[in-house]
Amino acid sequence: MQVRVLGPVRMCAGGDETALEGTKPRALLAALVLGRGSVVPDSRLIALLWGDDAPATVTAQLCTYVSRLRRRLGPGIQLVRRRPGYVLHTGESSVDLYEFERLAGLGQDAFRAGRYGPAAERLRSALALWSGPALADATTFLREAAEPGLNEARTAALECRIDADLAQGEHAGVVSELTDLVARYPLRERFRAQLMTALYRSERQGDALAVFHSARRLLDEELGVSPGRSLMLTHQAVLSGELAFRDAASPPALHPVTAAGR
Repeated sequence: MQVRVLGPVRMCAGGDETALEGTKPRALLAALVLGRGSVVPDSRLIALLWGDDAPATVTAQLCTYVSRLRRRLGPGIQLVRRRPGYVLHTGESSVDLYEFERLAGLGQDAFRAGRYGPAAERLRSALALWSGPALADATTFLREAAEPGLNEARTAALECRIDADLAQGEHAGVVSELTDLVARYPLRERFRAQLMTALYRSERQGDALAVFHSARRLLDEELGVSPGRSLMLTHQAVLSGELAFRDAASPPALHPVTAAGR
C-alpha cells in the first residue's frame, strides 16, 4: 500500500488507486499520517476536519469516517482506537512524507560530511516525491495547520540541494532555477545568497551585486530591516573576490527537514 500526502491525498495498492471521496476522509487520513505513529486526539481530528463549526453529531460522524477509512486500508496498515484518539500504524507500507523526511535527512547528513554528490542525489530523490502542493484536496483547516511546516521542510531540502550543486561547481546550471526561486520567494535570503554565488562564479559580478541591492531595498521597504548576516557575508565575499569556486563549499546552517504536522 502506498499513501501520498505530498500533493493530492491518495492511497494506492498494486498500482490501483483506492477511492477516498470527499475532503474530510482525505483530511482524516492525512492527519493520521502526520501523527507519525502517535495518537491524534479526537479533538484535534475534529478541528482539522470541521474547524470551529463542528455539528452536534460530530463524534458519531468522526466514528463513521474512521470506520470507512479502516475498511479501505490495506492489510499492512492498522487504524487503532487509542483514547483519547486514534493512531495509524503504517508498517511496511510506503508513505511519501516519511520517505521524503528520510531521504532529505540523509542528504543533509551527507552534505555536512562533505559528500556533495550523494547529498544532491538523495535530496533530488526526496524532492521528486512531491507531486504538487501538499494536502491539495484535504480540508482548508488541515492545510492551514500543516502546510507551513511541510513547505518549510521542502524549501530547506531544496536549499541544501542547491548548496550541494554549488559545491560541485554546477553554478551555471542553477542560475535559472535560482532566478525563479528568488522571484517566488523574494524574502528568502538564502536563495538570494545562492543566486549571488552562482552569478559571481559565472563571471557575472555586476548581476550578483544587483541581486544584493534589490534585496536590501525590498527588505527595507517591506519590513524595515537590513539584510541578514548570511546575505551580508555573501555581499562582502563578492566584493572581495572570495566566492570563487574552490572545489568545496562552506556548509550553511541547515534546518531539520522534518515537517511539523501537529
